[in-house]
Amino acid sequence: MKTIEVKDLLSISGKGGLYRFIAQARNGIVVEAIEDKKRHVAPATARVSSMEDIAIFTEGEDVPLSDVFYKIYLKEEGGTAISHKSENKELKAYFLEILPEYDEERVYVSDIKKVISWYNSMHAFDLLKVIDKEEEGKEGEEGQESEKSQESEKAKEAAAAQSKPAEQDQKGKDSKEAAAKEEGSQ
Repeated sequence: MKTIEVKDLLSISGKGGLYRFIAQARNGIVVEAIEDKKRHVAPATARVSSMEDIAIFTEGEDVPLSDVFYKIYLKEEGGTAISHKSENKELKAYFLEILPEYDEERVYVSDIKKVISWYNSMHAFDLLKVIDKEEEGKEGEEGQESEKSQESEKAKEAAAAQSKPAEQDQKGKDSKEAAAKEEGSQ
């Protein structure tokens, strides 16, 4: 099944637009605004949501945001969606076309506006990359295996580094004891 890639894209509560994760900082995370490419630190107290973790409530299972973006992409044939500033009735009707099973009681118009706004931002900055979910899953598994082997290697190196001082301490103690015995025998 195909979907839209949303890896490293973030939403920060209270700030408009989308952000890209850059790095972990001492007191939060470094993000880059999609619109103007300016970087700043989002403090640890900020409510930051990863696009990968957001889903839309439906009558059945929740639908990941990336899948909703893909449905909009198909409906619009890769073009932009309606304006997020459209009237509420128009937005609800549009969302019903895209995701007929969405839960109208738990998905508010403000949520629909955000989804459409995010989609249009991604379109404007050429971030609508269609990927195959199965391939992404396989790559993720391979990546996890290599991460595990890297972590294992790091753990081995850390253990080796910790044992060297202990060996040196033991050697130091042995040489001190030998020196003390020599002094005592003289």
